[in-house]
Amino acid sequence: QVQLVESGGGLVQPGGSLRLSCAASGSIFSINTMAWYRQAPGKQRELVAAISIDGGTSYRDSVKGRFTISRDNAKSTMYLQMNSLKPEDTAVYFCNTAPPKFDYWGQGTQVTVSS
Repeated sequence: QVQLVESGGGLVQPGGSLRLSCAASGSIFSINTMAWYRQAPGKQRELVAAISIDGGTSYRDSVKGRFTISRDNAKSTMYLQMNSLKPEDTAVYFCNTAPPKFDYWGQGTQVTVSS
């Protein structure tokens, strides 16, 4: 059964950085476009960034220039480097395919940006 496990979240001050990791079971990364999503309390889940099998990337406008998505198919791992973090980046971050599959949602990793 498919498992996606996010890690790397934490508490950081505005302007700080974090690097999130997403580890997958099976061979999900070899056949799917992957993406990072986030959800703040009381808000809808939103797409943050996506990366195709061949490495093409796309970003939500609000994170463009600050976040970088990458993937290592051999390690079945995806990353999200987050720089210049802002309080509005505070959310639980999830990884999934793009478009997402319901059964793939994991617990996510909490990112809190606060002074």
